[in-house]
Amino acid sequence: MMLTWKDVIHFSVNGNPEPDKRVEKTEQEWKEILTPEQFRVTRKKGTEAPHSGALCTSHDAGKYECVCCGTPLFDSTIKFESGTGWPSFTQPIKENAIKYHKDTSFGMIRVEVMCNTCDGHLGHIFPDGPEPSGLRYCINSESMQLEKEESNG
Repeated sequence: MMLTWKDVIHFSVNGNPEPDKRVEKTEQEWKEILTPEQFRVTRKKGTEAPHSGALCTSHDAGKYECVCCGTPLFDSTIKFESGTGWPSFTQPIKENAIKYHKDTSFGMIRVEVMCNTCDGHLGHIFPDGPEPSGLRYCINSESMQLEKEESNG
């Protein structure tokens, strides 16, 4: 199933799909397993500077996972160059991998995307991505780790 902007708005207003599992930790437990920058971005809803993230220009095959809990979020096959300075994707790996939340901070209305398993802040989603979905998941590199595919040969 391909998610559309209409689906994203529906989830942000009416509730998100149930995750396969939940991971809950205290703030101290998160601080013990994350770097200070990963903690700032994922647990405090921070943003890394554009064009600064290690995964921005990565084109290795594999799965992008939540840096907090290891949940698969995006596949490398749907990553694209948006020119925004953050890794961009057109679809999540599964419909229930991502949680959507209306974000009214900084005097604008956006849709925040979080890991649906642990509520880690990932970034935001916009309706200006490539067809066929038209979606652009704009994700902080600090929120993800790339589990590279094993190459044959």
